[in-house]
Amino acid sequence: MSSVKSTRIVAARRLASRAFRAKQRLFLVEGPQAVREAAAEPGLLSELFASPQAAERYADELELARAHGAAVAVATDEVLASLGDTVTGQGLVGVCRFLDRPLSEVLDGPLRLVVLLAHVRDPGNAGSVLRAADAAGADAVLVSGESVDVYNAKAVRASVGSLFHLPVVTGVDLPAAAAALRERGVRVLAADGAGPADLDDEADSGALAARTCWMFGNEAWGLPEPLRELADSVVRVPIHGRAESLNLATAAAVCLYASARAQRRP
Repeated sequence: MSSVKSTRIVAARRLASRAFRAKQRLFLVEGPQAVREAAAEPGLLSELFASPQAAERYADELELARAHGAAVAVATDEVLASLGDTVTGQGLVGVCRFLDRPLSEVLDGPLRLVVLLAHVRDPGNAGSVLRAADAAGADAVLVSGESVDVYNAKAVRASVGSLFHLPVVTGVDLPAAAAALRERGVRVLAADGAGPADLDDEADSGALAARTCWMFGNEAWGLPEPLRELADSVVRVPIHGRAESLNLATAAAVCLYASARAQRRP
């Protein structure tokens, strides 16, 4: 495949638009790791474009994609560059079907540790929190309708494959989600640098061993009062040194691992 104007390539390139992604319920994955994750699930990867060098180097990935129903095509570097989001591509770009789940389905599953992204606008942060949630063993990530699209290329890349590992719900109504979680015995904690409760105190008291949903807010202005009021407690990560604050992804990792440790303690 050598033309950047071919019908398949033009359609794939349009997936850079959030509106087009939502309409088609398709998104792009780039690089061997993301392609490997997508190809592992039958029917999830619909198309795969590979440079000649990548087709040879990642022959197993291409074979797995074919076996699971993807249409695989060898394309020129120019075509791959027109699809890729990175400056230095790795020669593999796939078209993947959306994998988010209905909120009702997730609420019927295990809810020991849940993440709620509220008004998170930076795709790198969203992907990094997904990665931290996956690493901490979270059961689900709920993403508000006001947050960035988790299928944004930068968010997908920042998740480093974790987008494929745990249930994700998009377009969540925050008050409704918080109420539904609380009805199921899940304690909702809002992470905020100005919160009255201290994370160390929460951990020492044993409160973090309970079923918990951590709500993380916007990178710039945190959680406004209406969102703080949805939580059972507003918790700050203590700053023991001279740093002004922690960025969103780091604070999320600290909070999630504090809960994971408490929940796994005998």
